[in-house]
Amino acid sequence: MSEVLYVTEDGLQKLKEELNQLRTVERPMISRLIADARDKGDLSENAEYAAAKEAQGLLEMKISKLDDIIARSRVIDGSKNDTSTVRILNKVKIRNKANNTIMEYQLVPESEANLKIGKIAVSSPIAQGLIGKKVGEIVQVKVPSGVISFEIISISM
Repeated sequence: MSEVLYVTEDGLQKLKEELNQLRTVERPMISRLIADARDKGDLSENAEYAAAKEAQGLLEMKISKLDDIIARSRVIDGSKNDTSTVRILNKVKIRNKANNTIMEYQLVPESEANLKIGKIAVSSPIAQGLIGKKVGEIVQVKVPSGVISFEIISISM
């Protein structure tokens, strides 16, 4: 059986929108390109036709992959999360004990991680070190550059 992928409602909606875009816009456009190239004559020496067919294959592979991801996706209901301990979808404010830098991250599924906006994957070393911990706890997180100590300042939704 395939692995279940956990996503937020927004994440699932984005996947569905992308799939719809590929099916309703990209697929017809590539079909037109193939038809135009076919009209130009001998297919054995038609580079446009070969390129369009290759693009079609890549598109169909991407559509198939998205179909699979959506089929295996399960929506996480964040409304049932509490803030007594760190869990997926919580926002966590932490202080680096070495340099007193304060950071705030939201723990999200891997497919929705974006460090620029403060969303880290639940599978990342920092998130793994924080999960299950409470406000005030000091956690030791093993990262590629060594071990970093963080203090959990707050947990919120």
